This record gives sequence, structure tokens and C-alpha cells, in this order.
Amino acid sequence: MLSVAGLMNACNNEGAAGSASDTTATTMTTETPLLTETEIAEGWVSLFDGKTTKGWHKYGGFPVGSAWKVEDGALHLDANQKDNWQIKDGGDIVSDEEYDNFHLKLEWKIDTCGNSGIMFYVKEDTTRYKFPWMTGPEMQVLDNKCHPDAKIIKHRAGDLYDLITSTPETVKPALEWNLAEIKSVNGALEFYLNGEKVVTTTMWDEGWKKMIAGSKFKQWKDFGTYNKGRIALQDHGNHVWYRNIKIRKL
Repeated sequence: MLSVAGLMNACNNEGAAGSASDTTATTMTTETPLLTETEIAEGWVSLFDGKTTKGWHKYGGFPVGSAWKVEDGALHLDANQKDNWQIKDGGDIVSDEEYDNFHLKLEWKIDTCGNSGIMFYVKEDTTRYKFPWMTGPEMQVLDNKCHPDAKIIKHRAGDLYDLITSTPETVKPALEWNLAEIKSVNGALEFYLNGEKVVTTTMWDEGWKKMIAGSKFKQWKDFGTYNKGRIALQDHGNHVWYRNIKIRKL
């Protein structure tokens, strides 16, 4: 989850940029099919073509910044040039389309001591919400070994950030690919990480409202209230990679 002075926990990730040139991870060539015939028949749609940032824009309606680079079939946030706690020409990016009931699948890889996140039901209205996390719940993306957030309950990789701890813990080490899934149908929310269900809850009922009231999000009255919105990939100031991003409307 992102950090803002006085509100979120900042990550000092100086020196980690050198590990961005990971040569051991499996890469996806541009010849790799984005979807199988079975997936197409099931209604899956690719949200990332492996070549361009088509289908995405910077939160607030701007084009995707140059720090989001397409490399070897992956979308890489290049964190070499900092701009305060985020990245110069980076920023959070969101899907062009909004979704209500959906099943999202993607792979992510985080840098050593890195932090990012996958948000959903993001309401893109910068006149009221400066950041996507002011409305959209998040599946945490984190290096559990050395990022400070790993010491905080409900802030580890796979968690419904600051709301529910994921279990079992199936995350792989930094610089290895993880398969994440978020499934939301009429308020029934499920997270999967590397093939295992790790979070399940019900959104928008009294239990959901009570959970938010006990979290850091209580100060944003519209957080977690929208049942339709954009998917967001977070710029937390660290190198992060995403690939094989696909979604199915349910």
C-alpha cells in the first residue's frame, strides 16, 4: 500500500534499484498467446497486450507515464528516478474500463524490499479523491522478507490491505513471479495467490462497514463503498512488474 506522510508507512528502498535487472525470472515473448481458446470461450479479455500500455491510463485521466515500461512482455515500473515517494513520470495507473462483477488474473513480481498493490472498484474522481486507494480496496504486493510493512498484521503480500490477513501465506520471494486472482461477485470477494484461496469476505454488509471503521481507511468515507470501478496498479516508489493481465466479467 502506498505511503503518505503521517498516514501510511513509508518505504526507504534506496539501493534496491540495482536488482531490477533480474535475469533469472521467466519472461514472456511477444509470440506467447495472450489467451487460450478455452479462455476466450469463457469470456476472458486481455488487459495487457505485452507490447503497449493500451487499455490503461494514469489515474486522473492522463496518459501512462514513461516510467511504466513494456519489457519482455511485462509492464515494468522503472523506479530509478524518484519523485518524492513515487516515481518521476510514473504514478498509479488504472484500467480504461470499469468493472462490477469480475474475475481478475495477473502475475506480479516485486523488487527486493519493494511494495505495490492491485486495487479494484476505484472511483476515478480527482476532485474528491487524490489517490486510488481513497476508494479502492487493495490486494497487497510486497516483499515479505524485508519491507517494513511485512511486520504489520494485514499489510503482508496477499492481504486485503489493512482489513484481512491472507492465509495460508503462499507468496514467493522478491524477484519471483506470483499469480494473483481477485474475484468479486455481488459482494462475495475472494483473493487467490499462487493457486490457493487466501482471503474471503463479503463486501458492503454491516461486517464490511465495521471492518473499515476499525482500519486506517475510516477517514475516507467513500472507501470500499463503490460496487463498480477501475482496476489500479500502484506506484509505491519501487520496481514492480506485471504481466498476463486478464479479466472476465461475471
